[in-house]
Amino acid sequence: SVRFVHHLLKEKDSLKAKAFTEAFLRKSIKRPERFDLQNMLSHKALILGYNRPRKEKRKGTKAKGLNARQKRELKVFEIKPEHQRYELFLPLHELWRQYIIDLCSGLKPTSNPQAVQQKLLKADFHGAIITVVRSKCPSYVGTSGILVQEFKHVFKIITKEDKLKVIPKRSSVFAVEINGFVSHIYGSRFEHRASERSAKKFKVRGTIDL
Repeated sequence: SVRFVHHLLKEKDSLKAKAFTEAFLRKSIKRPERFDLQNMLSHKALILGYNRPRKEKRKGTKAKGLNARQKRELKVFEIKPEHQRYELFLPLHELWRQYIIDLCSGLKPTSNPQAVQQKLLKADFHGAIITVVRSKCPSYVGTSGILVQEFKHVFKIITKEDKLKVIPKRSSVFAVEINGFVSHIYGSRFEHRASERSAKKFKVRGTIDL
């Protein structure tokens, strides 16, 4: 009868499902011979273990940067004589001016001088025109130019005469003018690299001796 045929088909599908499940368990379980698969199939729920595929470690060495000695030997920070020209750095100066104006929210005549000074202490001065106004070494006084390199203890500037000058920060006071606003910088407070100075907290002092 039709019912009998349906029963046979249903039983056949059940056997197929059972065979498939047993095969799947054998494949999924480590060392299936240690388990009673028939007993496991009698439970309603069965938790299977899952192992994430291991990621292959990339082989290769991390690129190492140059040390201080190698940089000196390769003259990484040396400005070639043909590039020691004042006019070449004027575009850098214009970029610096706009950077400072934006940093100081317009640098208006009504700006608070102390607030501006605090921002300048942490600013990047590459491109600024600086002038030595006081120094324990009289030969530095009056020297003016565009700051092209700043190191921990010295400023390197290009003068209008296309001369590269190295000015020690310590024992010198520098003047910086932006839109009529003149700020004096004590070099002893700038004896940090530009990247370190941006994160440093400066204490307010009444006077600073050269």
